[in-house]
Amino acid sequence: MKHGFLLDMDGVIYSGNELIPGADTFVKALQDQNIPYLFMTNNSQRTPRDVVNKLAGLGIETQEEHVFTSAMATGLFLARQKPYGTAYVLGEGGILESLHANGYSLVTHDPDFVVVGEGRNFTLEMVNKAVDFILEGAKLIATNLDPSPKKPGWNNLGIKAIVKMIEEATGRKAFSVGKPSPVMMRAARKKLNLSTSETTIIGDTMTTDIIGGMQVGYSTILTLAGVTKKQDIDLFPYCPDQVIENLADFDLSAYLAKKLSD
Repeated sequence: MKHGFLLDMDGVIYSGNELIPGADTFVKALQDQNIPYLFMTNNSQRTPRDVVNKLAGLGIETQEEHVFTSAMATGLFLARQKPYGTAYVLGEGGILESLHANGYSLVTHDPDFVVVGEGRNFTLEMVNKAVDFILEGAKLIATNLDPSPKKPGWNNLGIKAIVKMIEEATGRKAFSVGKPSPVMMRAARKKLNLSTSETTIIGDTMTTDIIGGMQVGYSTILTLAGVTKKQDIDLFPYCPDQVIENLADFDLSAYLAKKLSD
């Protein structure tokens, strides 16, 4: 029997541009012991190469095969829903690359899907086009529904804000592929060739990582180095299997010994 890890990034591995204590040694331990792992992020703007380069800048060496983004999950999902379909995209970078890699054509008229991902080049004209396409029959897909952090000076709307605007204008609900959707959760596990009982997700957010992992039966570990604080946990009607301060506080050997003996 084996065991592997799905690792959220911001709030688990780093905070902004700062490495969180213990993250580098934890990843190195996974690599040294050939333990399956994926860095899993809802950010659909970054390509796998972007993620690898960011981690390298923080002192963590990894490869693209160890990265799974909501853009990658969206490309796989759409390829199963309608092979070689067409999409009108509000988004950049990773989602464009993923759709191309999965056989999709990017169009500016009569698309099968309107796909909303991260980006800073949205215009009202693009949103109006998206609304028209949906009213004409295109399906609305969101790579994720992450909210804006609601901080002064933040220069990029969260996807949730854009999607809500389009939903209001069309009367149609978006289907979100990213965390906590089981679509992304299961696709990540399958990429590692693990069973449900062999999978643990480590994240800092109760409303994405923890509930998403719990709903598909993974073991869940909440780190307090990111969004969720200790006093917040009791506000939720569900709880993680384990709570740690950060990855420096996590005993990998003891955890695996327990998992492999269960």
